[in-house]
Amino acid sequence: MFLSYAAPDAAWATKLAEHLVGHGLSVFFDQWSIEPGQVVIHELEAALLASTNGIAVISPASVHSVPAMNEYAVLAGASAARGLRFIPVLLGRVAAPPFAAHRVWRDFSDATGQEFTDKVAELAAVIARRPAPAGAASSRDNLAAAHPSPPRPLTAPEKPAFVVCFAPADAAYGGRLTEQLRAAGLPVWSTGDLRPGDAQFWTIRQQLRHAVAVVVVMTPQSQDSDDVTRMILEGQVHGRAFVPVLLDGEVNFHLAATWHVDVRHGGLLDEAELDLLRLLHEDVAHGRPARLHEAAPARGPAPAIRMTTPAVHTSAPAARTTAPAIRTRAPAIHTRAPAARTTAPAARMTVPAALERLRAHLAEDEYEHADLLTTRLVMETAGRLGEGWLSERHAAALPWELLAGIDALWTTHSHGRQGFRRQRALAPTARGGRGSRFPDLGAALGWRDSAEAAVPRLYQDFARRAGPGRRTGFFPTLRDPGRENDPDWYDRWSSTVLAVHARLREWKAAPC
Repeated sequence: MFLSYAAPDAAWATKLAEHLVGHGLSVFFDQWSIEPGQVVIHELEAALLASTNGIAVISPASVHSVPAMNEYAVLAGASAARGLRFIPVLLGRVAAPPFAAHRVWRDFSDATGQEFTDKVAELAAVIARRPAPAGAASSRDNLAAAHPSPPRPLTAPEKPAFVVCFAPADAAYGGRLTEQLRAAGLPVWSTGDLRPGDAQFWTIRQQLRHAVAVVVVMTPQSQDSDDVTRMILEGQVHGRAFVPVLLDGEVNFHLAATWHVDVRHGGLLDEAELDLLRLLHEDVAHGRPARLHEAAPARGPAPAIRMTTPAVHTSAPAARTTAPAIRTRAPAIHTRAPAARTTAPAARMTVPAALERLRAHLAEDEYEHADLLTTRLVMETAGRLGEGWLSERHAAALPWELLAGIDALWTTHSHGRQGFRRQRALAPTARGGRGSRFPDLGAALGWRDSAEAAVPRLYQDFARRAGPGRRTGFFPTLRDPGRENDPDWYDRWSSTVLAVHARLREWKAAPC
């Protein structure tokens, strides 16, 4: 392991190196690894090339030290190029540089005594590839900084798992729930499993993309958490099953159409619900239809787990055909709340707050996330979040200010290529001036190759059609991947799109 530091931090770095050696690690530390007469730069270069792990002590002194920043650059490059585990260690209340912020770091600024000893023990365990010691430091301290994931292939993790999502304020319950699932023999992963040196947001996205299901602890804090929202949207983009767990407050804005487990009494899942998750795991792992009859929770009516094969649609609802099954998707899991309690309504998000969140996703070029958020916002404002679709009567309740706000954000961040205004310009007009037929509109916006061609059944395949250059007019699609298990998903999607476009045609003097 290569230890990089600035000269003013030598005393503290020496203490760190000594403790790491005490854990049996081979540490390159220039003060004792370079002998008199050796060429310092050559020894440093050789050690950097030979190391498989690197710690960079980032402090107010190091960010102004040319040698320390050079070593930091080499470690960062080696991490990207050959997989060196790069662990930033913060010292002295300093912000992590951008590349280090993509890694799980540890803050030693105030670590003394037992806290220092415990943090060093965790670093040593990670470097030696040993299990983390009991009471190891949590990665929550650097999850608050939201940074986009670095571009790299998202390969499947060694063991796809149930991903448990919770806000920092709910960490105590989230930890208990994670341990319950683990004790029940289920593969489970949460942000608490991030280890120093992990590329945090890449790792989170990797786990979500291949999750067995996404378990969301729902509270007012998680509703307001950008990190939890990103995790929900990432799971929805890739068609993951969701297991919402209502701990406090109301149902999450993004999960209003999904049945949930009600644990507002503060307890964990019961044995019947754990059996349900075991069956879900087995079915997803083996790619087989879920067994409906083998698990029925003790509380509330029996849940429904459905495995639906995709239908391929070639034209408008009246003319489309259903193709044979060609692939499967993760089952949707629905657990009703106990009969003694009422089901909480979905938490409402104010239009300004939702538009600000939409702005953030577009600013980071997360078009799929922004697309799903747009759909949720339109549905909620029309009072149709639970139903998940609109008719022209429902769309008439959409205020112009909302549509203008959505369109302005899409137009600004796509340089005029996306948004309702752009879609209106591209939309063909049917005879009589009553707007487009849905197949014709889909072909004009790139949702299908022609009015007679099939529409991809799964959202991630559908959204991929937009391509790297983001095909003009493609977004927003108003398509909800949470409804793709419903047999009438196409009818409801087409009704929603045509209803919103009909509302836009009424907007004579507005910019949209």
